[in-house]
Amino acid sequence: MKKVKEFFRVIKEFVRVVPTLLAYKPPADDELQSMGLLFQQTVEKYPNKLALIFEGRELNWGQFNRLVNQFAHLLKLQGVQRGDVVSVLLENRIELLVSVLALAKLGATGALINSSLRGKSLVHCVTVAESRKCLVGEELFDAIEEVRPELDLADKDYFWLRDDGFNAGSSVAPDWCVDFSAAVSGMPESNIEETADIRAGEKALYIYTSGTTGLPKPAVIYHRRFLSAAVPYNAAGLQANVNDRIYMCLPLYHITGLGPGFGSALVSGASIFLRRRFSASKFWPEVQKYQTNLFIYVGELCRYLAMQPECPEEKNNPIKTMMGNGLRPDVWDQFRQRFKVDRIAEIYGSSEGNAVFMNFLNKERTIGASAASLMLAKYDVDEDELVRDDSGNLIEVEFGKQGLLLAEINDKYRFDGYKNSQASEEKIIRNVKKQGDSWFNTGDLIRQIDVGFAMGIPHFQFVDRVGDTFRWRAENVSTNEVGEILNTCEQVNIANVYGVPVPGTEGKAGMVALALVEGVEFDVGAFSTFVQKDLPAHARPIFVRLQQQMETTVTFKLFKSALKKEAYHLDQCRDPIYVLKPKSTIYEPLQKAFYQQLVEGEAGY
Repeated sequence: MKKVKEFFRVIKEFVRVVPTLLAYKPPADDELQSMGLLFQQTVEKYPNKLALIFEGRELNWGQFNRLVNQFAHLLKLQGVQRGDVVSVLLENRIELLVSVLALAKLGATGALINSSLRGKSLVHCVTVAESRKCLVGEELFDAIEEVRPELDLADKDYFWLRDDGFNAGSSVAPDWCVDFSAAVSGMPESNIEETADIRAGEKALYIYTSGTTGLPKPAVIYHRRFLSAAVPYNAAGLQANVNDRIYMCLPLYHITGLGPGFGSALVSGASIFLRRRFSASKFWPEVQKYQTNLFIYVGELCRYLAMQPECPEEKNNPIKTMMGNGLRPDVWDQFRQRFKVDRIAEIYGSSEGNAVFMNFLNKERTIGASAASLMLAKYDVDEDELVRDDSGNLIEVEFGKQGLLLAEINDKYRFDGYKNSQASEEKIIRNVKKQGDSWFNTGDLIRQIDVGFAMGIPHFQFVDRVGDTFRWRAENVSTNEVGEILNTCEQVNIANVYGVPVPGTEGKAGMVALALVEGVEFDVGAFSTFVQKDLPAHARPIFVRLQQQMETTVTFKLFKSALKKEAYHLDQCRDPIYVLKPKSTIYEPLQKAFYQQLVEGEAGY
């Protein structure tokens, strides 16, 4: 009987979703379609329907549009033109979405910068995008002031946006920048004429991704890419309509929050309850208070919710569908059984990638299926390289075995890549199955799994990231990027960065093996200060291992395999190990008592 019910459920889901996906045709580059135009079309349909709720403030779609138009008119007055790049540095709030849409309406490109970046990383992100202007929230203005001498922008190229939730909104804009908040209220509320002429092949956004080497790279998001994701994500995944309300607490500079989350709202007219940042203790009370029935997640948030003690508000909660990525199998079961969430639309993709997976049949513990042409190639994790046969060809893994996910690049599944063409080329593998073909290297290990009856559609499961990247706090961390920054610390000779698992915690925590400058004693206070100043929170190593010297290959590549296996285990390495405990800013020696908490999954990370 159970199999019969599953058969009919899958058939029903298939019939509901697939015709919509087949009927949708992604826009061609020269078509007059854009994010801004989609927004205006939604406004025309639902002008008086609620669009946004944020910190006691509510806007309907009509009010939302009028504010966007005022921003667009002021940006234009300040010299922002079609094709220009403007860096946007704000925390999650209404003005961030307004800024993104105002730039889209003008045909300018918003470079959305991680709000936790400081120092060298922040300078790099503003500079590499070739930003002509910088739109900065009051809440983050100190970060820009610190690096302003290193940025090639004139004083009036900085636009200051008041934040009523920061310091009670009582701060005053510095006299060297434009007080955007003061000037915007006098701007026209009418739609601007440029929007009707924006083409799908123009650049809408830069979304930064760490990648496997170097500093954060701006991945190009064209209007067509945003549109061709928003429609399928909503139709097959979230299935939102104008009467639904989305709980949104992911950072909007993150593609999962901005694409599937905000994109679904633009397509459907659903409203958004927007939160500045995630709070596990306030989640269920807010879900009940604001009756949010849809949830955009990353796996780490879900784990935090699963770790919370039971509360009355989680009972009979209104969440019917959740969509996101990185939900671990054990947490998946808790959301099904404890929180009674009926539909989990796990997705997989990347800002720059060409393949998207979605669990549109609502199967268990899977990233779902993809229409792209795929290959799971055999990969040696210890050697950090693809395995080839005697003829030099890549080897496809067997069913159920993990392999490196490659996605074929073609006219339908294009690889838009990064702003930097060399960085884009490094992600492509050529001549894989035939001469002249090209494939996007995702850098992820995936396996095909059996999910029961699924209309013969192959389903897959995420395993792990490989090489020089690991995932921590819902962010991809580049070991090369972190290592390059740590190498500039005066007392450091060589920094070898890698990820290590921590029981009971999503992803991998950063660990660095340090070889100090000869004759220098480790100054833990100075090192701690350096890390806090120059690295964003998600990239700060949790563990530090002091080594006398580093082992390298003959080509001077640092060995990591043994270091990863020994990790921070006190019984496996004799080198001094320091730890950055939760909520602490100072490293301290790893003692046996705290080590025991670590291995038992009770360290609080």
